[in-house]
Amino acid sequence: MITHIVFFKLSDATFDNLAATRGKLLGMQGKIPQLRHLEAGIDVIRSERSYDIALVTRFDSMDDLQAYQIHPYHAGEVLPHMKSVCSSIIAVDYRD
Repeated sequence: MITHIVFFKLSDATFDNLAATRGKLLGMQGKIPQLRHLEAGIDVIRSERSYDIALVTRFDSMDDLQAYQIHPYHAGEVLPHMKSVCSSIIAVDYRD
């Protein structure tokens, strides 16, 4: 199993922007067959070091993670949105 975690810092972290962006991430559910687990949460601490949204996804293999990266919904819908609203994006990928 491969876990893919991404943290997003929004340029304008208003409640509406956070909710819409979380919704965009959760919208991947059921659209990308390789996606085995999906969760997205908005940070509740809001400290100086916090990022605004965390995405946790899981895949059966590295091949499935790579297929997710180029899937038309992810590459054509989600990534453009995230790049347009975020000032910083970081990720960690690991084997379970």
